[in-house]
Amino acid sequence: MTSLPMPIGPPTGSGIPLAEMSRGENQQFLLQAFHSFAEAADSLERSYGMLHSEVARLRGELERSNAGLAKSLEQNRRMREHLDRIVEGLPCGVLVVKSDGAISLVNPEGERLLSATSEVKNLDGIESIGSLPGGLRDLFERARSASGEQEHCFPDGCGGESWIAVRHAAVKDSGEDESDGGECVSIFILRDVSDAKRMVREREKLGREQTLAEMSAILAHEIRNPLGSLELFAGLLAGAGLSRECRQWVEHVQAGLRTLAATVNNVLHFHSLPAPERVPVDLGQLLDWAGGFLVPMARQARVELCLRNHLHGIWFAADRHRLEQVLLNLVLNALRAMPGGGWVEISGHKVHQGNGAAAAISVSDTGPGVGDGNSSKIFEPGFSTRSGSPGLGLAVCRKIVEQHGGALAAANRAGAGASFTLTLPLTTLQLATLPLAPLSAEDARQERLREVAG
Repeated sequence: MTSLPMPIGPPTGSGIPLAEMSRGENQQFLLQAFHSFAEAADSLERSYGMLHSEVARLRGELERSNAGLAKSLEQNRRMREHLDRIVEGLPCGVLVVKSDGAISLVNPEGERLLSATSEVKNLDGIESIGSLPGGLRDLFERARSASGEQEHCFPDGCGGESWIAVRHAAVKDSGEDESDGGECVSIFILRDVSDAKRMVREREKLGREQTLAEMSAILAHEIRNPLGSLELFAGLLAGAGLSRECRQWVEHVQAGLRTLAATVNNVLHFHSLPAPERVPVDLGQLLDWAGGFLVPMARQARVELCLRNHLHGIWFAADRHRLEQVLLNLVLNALRAMPGGGWVEISGHKVHQGNGAAAAISVSDTGPGVGDGNSSKIFEPGFSTRSGSPGLGLAVCRKIVEQHGGALAAANRAGAGASFTLTLPLTTLQLATLPLAPLSAEDARQERLREVAG
């Protein structure tokens, strides 16, 4: 502590002369005053040093705090950028809505999903969830009020449909004052479930088709047995020396039975077509059989049937009954394409194919031909231009021909009509030297039927 200065002037009651006392006391006073000033200056210097040290310490702490704050802000900025990139790259849509309904964030996938519906074409003018079209607005409201995911189907504007699923989550807004409890923002997660819906529908459709196929196969087997007997009896009647009128009636019966047999065989072959039992077949004899077997159907349809057979002696390893089914289907399609009558030609000849040879069998007609938009669809199962037809004939034909290593093609003839050509390679499958396999009971019945029909 700094000493206080002594009072100025001589002490009272002393015997020293006043002049001498004043001079000595002044010196003493000055010395004490100087000493007090020196002590005060030293104290101020020490206080200033302490203050300087404290200021330096505080400045260092402030710099360290500012550096930590800057680092934290940089980390937060990087984390925000990282989260923004994650949100932008999410495979699901994200829509953030404030408590007042304003849309604060929509990621690219969310924009795509919303724009995929025919209700939203441009999100630029939509600032709140209340300005969304009715269907989307109702979907978001249902997702907000329900606990699970909500789905809705929207037309996509291209004749199809788009399914969108929405889930809601409420998050406290960090920007609100926490003293009053704050308010929540709504986060909506959007998913495109169109593919999943289509898969479910396809699975259900496949199940229905499988059930229908099983029922069709059972019915076809049940019909096929009595149908074979009817065909045999009709053939016997045709050769019983009946009158002209009765023979015409029998031919109508034969035509109807053979048409029905073709339909039954198509169902069986389409839903259950094992590997063919291939034996050497004379393709010329096959075409001769077709020319005689199909005559009743051609007459009933008022169609002239012409046969141009250049395949006699050409042998091919094949399942004859299935090739007969192919010719039957092709000729039936030609007859149905000419309800007013016309002309059908069955032709067969050898052709060059690469380094080898092939047998080409064509069925041509004078009908309307194959439509331009149907050329790529006619061999698809279920496709038909005729109402009430199951659309299996050409699909079965292509499957049988491909099982034999061949190809089936369709083309429009010059002028009018269509021509279906099946090509069977003879390079490695010409097996004339192999012995014929013994006929089964079913094969023997079919041979007997051919003999009677011929």
